[in-house]
Amino acid sequence: MNVEVMSLFAIDTLILPQGRQEIRVVDNLNILTLTESLKLDIPLAFGMGCQHAPPCYPIVTHCRVIDFNQLSDNSLSIVIEGLQRVRVISSMQKLDKRWMLLTFPSQNWQHEPLVGEYRLLSQALREFYQVHPDLLELYGDTQWQDACWVSQRWLEVLPMYNHDKHQLLSQPDCHKTMNFMLNLIKSDLSADNNLNG
Repeated sequence: MNVEVMSLFAIDTLILPQGRQEIRVVDNLNILTLTESLKLDIPLAFGMGCQHAPPCYPIVTHCRVIDFNQLSDNSLSIVIEGLQRVRVISSMQKLDKRWMLLTFPSQNWQHEPLVGEYRLLSQALREFYQVHPDLLELYGDTQWQDACWVSQRWLEVLPMYNHDKHQLLSQPDCHKTMNFMLNLIKSDLSADNNLNG
């Protein structure tokens, strides 16, 4: 078991392996976390915020910063990429209020092809990105036919409570997320048909 110390960057959104997000960093504590992590080469763990200690859920994502810009208001814009899901073993809050996590790798979901009616998930995600092209621009490589990639991108953008997202990402594979999304899309399509009928 490869145990590793990571700096926690608690955020309101979810980032998963192969996912990319642009985040505006305004909080001094997060700027300090980012600066110290890059300076001392400490891995960064991005985790959805919650109300207990540590202020994140037990599964977080080891990420790397792939781009950053200083904005006109002196805040920082960073683009992060998810690398590996990790599980939190323990945590410690430093005197400067930053959180350090002791983590070990949690298996990433296995890649598998989208088949049958699940192809609808890829089609709907493409349509979502057409409405939000700024999110799609972050990706150099898209994997529209991969069930894992498509499921994880849906989990990142779907407006759900963090607790519910964590329940889905705690599963050993992407199947529960695929079923959840397919039911959601089908019920939405059914509602649209009823309105148009």
